[in-house]
Amino acid sequence: MTVELKRIRAHGVELNVAVGGEGPAVVLLHGFPHTWRIWEPVFPELTRDRTVIAPDLRGLGDSARPASGYTAADVAADVVALLDALDIGQADVVGIDLGTPPAFLTGLTHPERVRRLVVMEALLGGLPGAGEFLRNGPPWWFGFHAVPGLAENVLTGHEEEYLDFFLRAGTLGDGVTPAFRAAVHAAYTGRDALRAAFAHYRSFPESARQIERAAADTGLEVPTLAIGSHPVGNATYRQVRPIAEDVSGIVLENCGHIVPQHRPRELLAALRPFLA
Repeated sequence: MTVELKRIRAHGVELNVAVGGEGPAVVLLHGFPHTWRIWEPVFPELTRDRTVIAPDLRGLGDSARPASGYTAADVAADVVALLDALDIGQADVVGIDLGTPPAFLTGLTHPERVRRLVVMEALLGGLPGAGEFLRNGPPWWFGFHAVPGLAENVLTGHEEEYLDFFLRAGTLGDGVTPAFRAAVHAAYTGRDALRAAFAHYRSFPESARQIERAAADTGLEVPTLAIGSHPVGNATYRQVRPIAEDVSGIVLENCGHIVPQHRPRELLAALRPFLA
């Protein structure tokens, strides 16, 4: 597998972008606490017949950390600007966790730029359908990350212990490869790295309003696949279904939240026929 790392300025932010392969384009958007390297287990198969584009989201990994601009609409604008910078007219877009709301907004507001859309393991603002998942309230870290300055103060100097909690839980206790663990530790160590990561969470209320406004204005025209695992399950599919013209959903059994790292073969088995 040959992967080229590029520095690409898009929507006013310098992004670190992994690019490989040739053919129709597919953009892969990661979440927290991830970098583009979450996709490494599926990169070789996808690059056999596709141009694979996997940016570090703004503020995360080796991308720049702007002071503001962390809503789902901001990241969706990054995606469109990245396609422009690479002279790509249309691409498939795949998002997981924090990458799912901007992937969804890109498909909803720029359907001419998205051929097919895949959304994984995340809620789409306050769209109806997630009631069962939210029965006992949202995940506890949403609130912890949302308080300005608090998580940075508590976690600086203890990043590895905190990050390892998510890496273990996200693979149902199996853990991730040493290389991916090291990449995550490097990406999220230091107060400014934490500040930028939690800025995405602090933008959740505005991101939710953006999603709700966009969904009220138009339906989702792009063929869409919603992939669930543990813990989100079919909640994303249930949110997308009422507004989508063409949507299907699957739930991967015995699979944790960090799907590409935990069950890459199963993920590819779902992605390949849908994106074909």
